[in-house]
This record gives sequence, C-alpha cells and structure tokens, in this order.
Amino acid sequence: MIQPGLVSVTFRKLSPAEIVSLVKQAGLKGIEWGGDLHVPHGDLVRAREVRELTHEAGLSVAAYGSYYRVGQSETAGLSFERVLETAVELGAGTVRVWPGGAGSDATDEEGRWKIIQDLRRIADLAARARVTVSMEFHGGTLTDTNESASKLLVEVDHPNILTCWQPHNGEATEECVRGLREVLPRVGNVHVFHWWPTAAERHPLAAGAERWAQFWPLLRQAPGDRFALLEFVQGDEPAAFLRDAETLKQWLAET
Repeated sequence: MIQPGLVSVTFRKLSPAEIVSLVKQAGLKGIEWGGDLHVPHGDLVRAREVRELTHEAGLSVAAYGSYYRVGQSETAGLSFERVLETAVELGAGTVRVWPGGAGSDATDEEGRWKIIQDLRRIADLAARARVTVSMEFHGGTLTDTNESASKLLVEVDHPNILTCWQPHNGEATEECVRGLREVLPRVGNVHVFHWWPTAAERHPLAAGAERWAQFWPLLRQAPGDRFALLEFVQGDEPAAFLRDAETLKQWLAET
C-alpha cells in the first residue's frame, strides 16, 4: 500500500502543531519529521511531544528525516546513536540518511568504501532497534546517478538498508523509470514533487501528471508498504500544498 504524506521540512517556518493541522486538513496520512528544526537530533523531549501530537491527530510518523551524513557526521560530532535514539522516541520506523557529502564522480574509492562501511555499521545498529535505514536519493551524494545508487545497494549488501526514491532533477522520464527499476526491490518512501528542469523551478504537482504516471505502476510492484511524501511546493505556500495534496490523493486512488 502507498499512503500519502508530507516531508515536514517543506514548511520549516511552521511549528509541528501547525504542520499536523495542515496535514490533517489535507487528508493525508503521515509525516516525515525533519531532524534540523522540527525534531532536532538528540532532543528526546521534543521527539516524544511530536510523536504524541502526530498520533493524537490520527496520523503516522512516516520517517525521521535526519541530516546524518554517512561517513562524515561521526567525525563532525553527530553520532548515529543519537539520531537513532531520537527516531525511536519519535516512533519512526525508518531513518533517512545522506550517503556521503559529495557526488559519485567527486568521491574516490577510499571515500566510497568509508561510506559503505558506515552504512553497514548504522544498519546493524538500527536493526537492533527494529528501525530501517533509508538513503536519500539525491544529488551531491552517492545516489546522484541511477548507476551509482544501484551499485551502492549491491556494495552495501545489507537487508536493513533501503533507498528513498525521487526523480533526479532534469533527468528524462525514461531514465528515471530505468533507475527506479534498478533499485525497486529496496525502495522505501518516495518524495513527490514536480520541479522542472531544476529545483529552483517548482510547478503544481498536476503539471507532472504525465511524468508521474510512468512511476506509479512500478512503485505498486515494489515489496512492502510505503509513503508518497510531498516535498516542497510552489512558493512554499500552504495553499499550494493543499492543492498538490488533492492531486496526490487522486493519483494514488487511480493507480
């Protein structure tokens, strides 16, 4: 099953209570809570408050969107143990992490191996807490290309590692479909938007109907359940979010 939701960092200026109210109004089902402002890493009191706020509204915690950079954050002062502890207190079933801090072309073999080792380590830690680890599928990381992302999953070879998925900015729809096929068995949550051709050019989600129509049939075939999470909207406006939420619900009802 694919359920609709929101990535909370879409509205960094809103409080958790305001976000919950907006998601409830939109008729969505879950929220990925961000680790930068809404549920800071290590703030267990806030994590507990946000978990209760979310559940009291009849919503699910779709994920903990951490800013843990695999292979980097430990030496920079952010331990994965602190991230994981926060995720558990929040009630998140998965923690989103960033696989490195540079693109695949800018990462040498030593750097890539360091990231692979750290992914295995944090996957083991998370598994003990019955939490999965989901890699961000994004530029500036080792999932910046379809080839690198699928290769990384093979290299890590860990049952507790998933990858989020979203179309790479500016990538042709056919290439996005090909890349999705390659990682489909390990796909977790999906981030949904229509930016074209760059992230600076946001459009109403409905304008991406033809593009997203190619993705939903594949995503329906992926094992397990997941959330399709709206991420950023035109003008950062709640009204744009409510509009896009209606589009997303319609798409999920049709597929």
